[in-house]
Amino acid sequence: MSTEFTEWLRSRSDDQLRALVTVRPELITPVPAHVEGLAGRASSPSAVGRVLDRLDRFALSVVETLVVLPAPVDHRSLRAQMALALPEGVAAAVLRTALKETVERLRTLALVYGPQNALVPAPGVREILETPAGLGPPAVEVFRHHHAERLAELIQDVGGETGDTKEALAELLGVQEIVERLVQDVSPQARSALNELTWGPASGRVPNARREVRAATAQSPIEQLLSRALLGATGEETVVLPREVGLFLRGGRIHQDLSPVPPPLDGTGRDQAMADRTAAGQAFAFVRAVEELCERWSVDPPGVLRSGGLAVRDLKRAAGLLDLPEWVAGLIIEVAYAAGLVAASGSVDGDWLPTPAYDGWRVKSTEDRWVVLASTWLSMDRVPGVIGERDERDRLLNALHPDLRRSAAAEVRSTTLSMLSAAGPGVAPSLESVRERLSWEQPRRRGGQRDQLVEFTLREAEQIGVTGLGAIAVHGRAMLPCGGGRPGAAASALAPLLPEPLDHVLLQADLTAVAPGPLTGDLRRWLALSADVESTGGATVYRFCEQSIRRALDAGQGADEMLSMLERHSTTPVPQPLSYLVTDVARRHGRMRVGTASAYIRCDDSSLLDEVMADRRALPLRLRRLAPTVIASKTSRATLVDSLRGMGYAPAAESLDGDVIITQLDVRRTEGQPSPRPPVTLNGPEADVVAAAVRAVRAGDAAHLARRLPVDAPEGQVPRSPATATINALREAIRQGAQVWIGYLDSQGNATSRILEPARMEGGYLTAYDETRAAVHRFALHRITGISDIN
Repeated sequence: MSTEFTEWLRSRSDDQLRALVTVRPELITPVPAHVEGLAGRASSPSAVGRVLDRLDRFALSVVETLVVLPAPVDHRSLRAQMALALPEGVAAAVLRTALKETVERLRTLALVYGPQNALVPAPGVREILETPAGLGPPAVEVFRHHHAERLAELIQDVGGETGDTKEALAELLGVQEIVERLVQDVSPQARSALNELTWGPASGRVPNARREVRAATAQSPIEQLLSRALLGATGEETVVLPREVGLFLRGGRIHQDLSPVPPPLDGTGRDQAMADRTAAGQAFAFVRAVEELCERWSVDPPGVLRSGGLAVRDLKRAAGLLDLPEWVAGLIIEVAYAAGLVAASGSVDGDWLPTPAYDGWRVKSTEDRWVVLASTWLSMDRVPGVIGERDERDRLLNALHPDLRRSAAAEVRSTTLSMLSAAGPGVAPSLESVRERLSWEQPRRRGGQRDQLVEFTLREAEQIGVTGLGAIAVHGRAMLPCGGGRPGAAASALAPLLPEPLDHVLLQADLTAVAPGPLTGDLRRWLALSADVESTGGATVYRFCEQSIRRALDAGQGADEMLSMLERHSTTPVPQPLSYLVTDVARRHGRMRVGTASAYIRCDDSSLLDEVMADRRALPLRLRRLAPTVIASKTSRATLVDSLRGMGYAPAAESLDGDVIITQLDVRRTEGQPSPRPPVTLNGPEADVVAAAVRAVRAGDAAHLARRLPVDAPEGQVPRSPATATINALREAIRQGAQVWIGYLDSQGNATSRILEPARMEGGYLTAYDETRAAVHRFALHRITGISDIN
């Protein structure tokens, strides 16, 4: 950290410091004691690397140019250097405007400091940008490990008269005429090797790189380059092109091509209204698919693997039940899990079950349910797209596996969808166009994983309903940070586009019911209980059969109740075959009772029990007649019920008290709420927090410069006041920037007096400048006994 940088940072106005910590909130976590501490934190390698990762290609090129050119650099020289790499057709005025805005932005980020005629990279920037623009290190760095005798030989072969230091060699390589002569002296093969390293990477691997050869005896192309210091050995098998040589080979340019504006987002034009309707249809289908999954898992939950994930067969089964591809089923499962709608019922040998939160979610309107799912997908760090791949240990990544987390997932989703929003209404950019634009926006974050995440984002956004036909929908744009992040506005935009749920079906004589559109939640759940889905599509066909009617009867439905439900929700009269089926199954249902003996059969009709005893299929049940109306069995009650139903009877299970057991098929839930990871937030700190932090830094810096001695605490009893009044008074002091007198309990429980200038209050702690200690401290709120004004 340089003193000049600290003084420059200290000379910034409060508004400029607030702008700095707003875009770099890590600088005030926690609040530094003074400006010197802020400068040290701003120039730390991790902080510099983090902010460099957020620069676009043009801004990064400006920083790289300042790193390469001798400091300080005036604005005119910087613009002249940048102009060398501009493509044809770019006006000088465009460069001038873009460069002015970029330099000011870099000043705001504290990556560049100094006036216009003396710009300097901030401390730490040179160390992070080891190879700016693909250039190698300066010659001083390349040859720093060469001994004096070898340096003297290189200086002689380069054309120098005397010297044996790396500085003398670097001075020779900095002369353009000398480097030009050296390059002309080598063979075409050696020149070709130089061309491969010119635009980066500037290093390569060769065997025996540290060989010591002279220009007169060099034979191979590599030896010609090594003997003339056009290449320098930095390892046993590593050579690098010195920066001075690289700049000569580039013709004085630092960058090969440079554009001050981002590349256009090319794609297909769509009708925005059609894209919105398509996205709304996908949003509706996704919400219904999540609900269907949770309802299915309420009845028949899959088990939890020992690794914590979902078995492959269970994923395939869910895909079959939902009639969707496996990757879509995996997306639905992961979003439902991240939203807290499903969770594991136990750590070992548990099941994946809906949570109590699901019951609250499913009674919301369709648009509100979609907002919950879409916001969860945008902010979650899990990546459903990698389900089915293998990790570095060649282990399969299952759905709901803990290793599906990727820290960059949420940011890549937000950035990618922001690209779609920037393309304009009705534009569906291509995948390659989005990748190229993202590479310009974040050049330091390029890589295979990010390209994969971009592809996953576009595919999943279409499936969830954030986009339609590849274009961002109106309700999808409202969900993004660039669109204001307004879930309420997204729900309002989506609601008119959703199909109106129907509360009726068409009953037919072939024992089917046709739903001509999406049904209300209660009717759809009732039909799923009383009938089997035969086909889906624009209309859903349900088929009633003896097994489905019995399933409804087992759940506590009665014949009259079922017929009344059908009459109420059918636009046609209940067909006679369906009425007969319901009446007949209900008449036979429960005439025979099965309990525990291990199990028993009880029936008032002794002739019916005679049939059972005479049936050969009953031999494996090992039945024994106890009375004219009772038969005992050594099998379990569940096995006995299933076997009798397989023989064509319709028994009902009963409890030890003789009551019919009602099978509730939709009430299985986990015991408690899951503990999902908190969503990733991409927003900066609040304005009042930023202002308070800057005030604390200024106050601490003033004390640091003045070397003020601690002041004496007021005499008398320490202040005591109710906790609520204390908190309110502290908030008011933070707002006004005033000093207060507090009572504070130390670690031994002794009450002490403090005079504070409060700056920030969060997480149960108060950050303030302590006048009695002449330093910035954090105070636990529960230890503050009271507060009083300073007289």
